[in-house]
Amino acid sequence: MEKILLIDDDEGLNHFLNRFFNRKGYEVTACLSGEDAIRTIAAESFDLILLDYKMPGLNGLDTLKKIKDTQVKTPIIIMTAYGSTDTAIEAMKRGAYDYLSKPFERKELSRIVTEALELNRRMKETVWIPDPVSPVETVSSEKALKMVGRSKTMQAVYKTIGQIAEKDVAVLLTGESGTGKELAAKAIYHHSRRKEKPFLTINCAAIPEQLFESELFGYEPGAFTGAHQTKIGKIERANGGTCFLDEIGDMSMALQAKLLRVLQEREIERLGGRDTIKVDVRIIAATNKDLSLAVPEGMFREDLYWRLKVIAIDLPPLRKRTEDIPELVEYFITRFGAEYNKPIRHVSDGVLHHFKTYSWPGNIRELENCLRRAVILCAGDVIMEEHIELLDKQKEHRAQALNREQVMNRLKDKIQNILPEITQISKEGIHANIIETVEETIILKVLEECGNNQVKAAGMLGISRNTLRHRLKKYNEN
Repeated sequence: MEKILLIDDDEGLNHFLNRFFNRKGYEVTACLSGEDAIRTIAAESFDLILLDYKMPGLNGLDTLKKIKDTQVKTPIIIMTAYGSTDTAIEAMKRGAYDYLSKPFERKELSRIVTEALELNRRMKETVWIPDPVSPVETVSSEKALKMVGRSKTMQAVYKTIGQIAEKDVAVLLTGESGTGKELAAKAIYHHSRRKEKPFLTINCAAIPEQLFESELFGYEPGAFTGAHQTKIGKIERANGGTCFLDEIGDMSMALQAKLLRVLQEREIERLGGRDTIKVDVRIIAATNKDLSLAVPEGMFREDLYWRLKVIAIDLPPLRKRTEDIPELVEYFITRFGAEYNKPIRHVSDGVLHHFKTYSWPGNIRELENCLRRAVILCAGDVIMEEHIELLDKQKEHRAQALNREQVMNRLKDKIQNILPEITQISKEGIHANIIETVEETIILKVLEECGNNQVKAAGMLGISRNTLRHRLKKYNEN
């Protein structure tokens, strides 16, 4: 159970917040003064602290400073009355996570507290890299994670992380979905000099484009309808720490230009603001797309690409490191066995064989989910073939591969038949013309099948919505 400390001299507010958080399953402790809070913190640790700015005796800023001396990573949310947001922002500069203006709405309170507790969990989930000469370790702490695998490709990844973790440079992590890019980002963070500062994750594909700028850079009052007070963006919140930008290939061109400014000038400008704000943030970006191909297509800025790619680390797909599967299996069944209190010893030879021959389109994430389900369903101490779903998937994938091969063979035959006509029409650029024509035909047909729903069509095509919009714009111009 996560523990929250309330520090406010208003007993009525403490009572309300105590009931509010208890209903959500949190353990709550309340203090009426900064001095009382310092004594409480000396005796126990907390996952989140809500601190009133204006209190008799030790005020909010002084209390904040003393707390940060002992609980560096614990997120602190400042509570302040309307009209004192400048003071709250000053508190954030001194290490507070965010602020709440009194009186606050329950929805806003829940949002900020949920985000802060997630930040706390991420920062406390230590990620370490295995020692190649030591025996395989198991995870002994629920807040500890490990990069697993001793294949040559993974050893190269560990070596690079070890070399660059303490260097304050931007890092670009590439690889298919589910290969462990976020885990690698956390490993870099936990082995860096910024490990006592915030680690914030931003999924560039999950936030609606119209909200992304305000989420990243914050805004000033009056920036848009409903912007009644200053909001601190995530880049500014991560000041002194690390910002992990996942799926950066889906970031719009306009925002790419503003991110480039962060990397070049170390400064931001809030939406609707006039002043520039200096920030000290390390950027780690990740993508499952090939940005080197997106650059010439005009989908990604070349200058940003090279700024991000000071150090590039490619996470290999699981099908190319099958020798790591036994160790990964041991790691996951040990972890899930402890989590679900199941005495799982190992998997059967048949299961391991299927694991080694399966293509793992979802990579490590798919293996993790498969073993989590198997541990839950297993009644004994050995995971058998009936506890996994891969056999049906393997049959389905083989059938799909056979069907795909048949379709591609028919397509090759048709292209061979019409090739003489194409060469008569265009003596140069035959390859480009064929690719462009086939691509346009497929995209427009899929869009029609999806009822012009661009999100659905992009998912079916396996491209981002930005890429789809770019293609459609090009077709309309032609």
